[in-house]
Amino acid sequence: MTKKIQTVLIYGYGVMGQGVARTFAKAGFDTIIRSSRAAELKDLPAGVRAVAKLPETPPDLVLELVPEEIKTKQAVYLEVEAAYPGADVIIATGTSGLDLVVLAKPLKHPERFIGLHYFMPADQALVVEVMAGPDTPADLVDLCAEVLRRTGKEPVVLYKPIVGFLVNRLQHAILHEAYYLIEAGVASAADIDHAARRMLAPRMCINGLIAQKDLSGLSIHAGAQASIVPELFHNGVPNPMLQNMVKRGETGTAAGKGFYTWDGCDTEAVRKQASVQLAKLTEFLDSDVFKPAPKTQPKPRDPRQ
Repeated sequence: MTKKIQTVLIYGYGVMGQGVARTFAKAGFDTIIRSSRAAELKDLPAGVRAVAKLPETPPDLVLELVPEEIKTKQAVYLEVEAAYPGADVIIATGTSGLDLVVLAKPLKHPERFIGLHYFMPADQALVVEVMAGPDTPADLVDLCAEVLRRTGKEPVVLYKPIVGFLVNRLQHAILHEAYYLIEAGVASAADIDHAARRMLAPRMCINGLIAQKDLSGLSIHAGAQASIVPELFHNGVPNPMLQNMVKRGETGTAAGKGFYTWDGCDTEAVRKQASVQLAKLTEFLDSDVFKPAPKTQPKPRDPRQ
């Protein structure tokens, strides 16, 4: 893939769009926001301009960050393809959970469709998932991953589409079991969070998820897996406790109640504190303390073996 990406158009300008736009503009990309509120937008990041309609000159990459509704997203893709029929514009979706195979169905050029999944806060979280659409060639996936590296991100690359990408699938697998443990009265939300913060997270920061098992020994791990996996809560449906909480309006900090009670708590300060702490933790993990010595780095196995 020899295409060069220099002009990026972000379709939608919510909290996520602001953070993403900042990363592209800071890296020197020509960054455009497409928003129906373009005339009202103030304090745009340096190097970012807003338009109410798609510009006449085709951008190299369009990233939609509109609400998580299939028809709403597909309408954006059709608008972009209609505006630039002769250009090889790459269309990316910022979805976190929708099926890229379904999203790509109305496209005339599904081979130029890709998933770019950012995490909040988008300008500080280092990882972005780059996932192929149903017909996207590997070289285009690699091209987009390289573009993200130019913005300071550390892409996780998936060459086949799968619902939920990689991070959310891992996250929901563990959360599904956690919700079951809460619902069954086995453990509290606070104890589960304590175990995650003080045990799971530190080890993963150092060795990741898979390398830790090599270090611990696969014989012991295989034995534990044989004993534990059959006992996990495999029911294949969303947890009813969580679904009912949302129906009752117990949606977390915004409502003052979720798995915790947030009444009287300055939730905006909590979010800002979490953002600062994440930045400090990331800085620490990038420091000399965590720089691995060459002889400590294993070679990854080819997944096709």
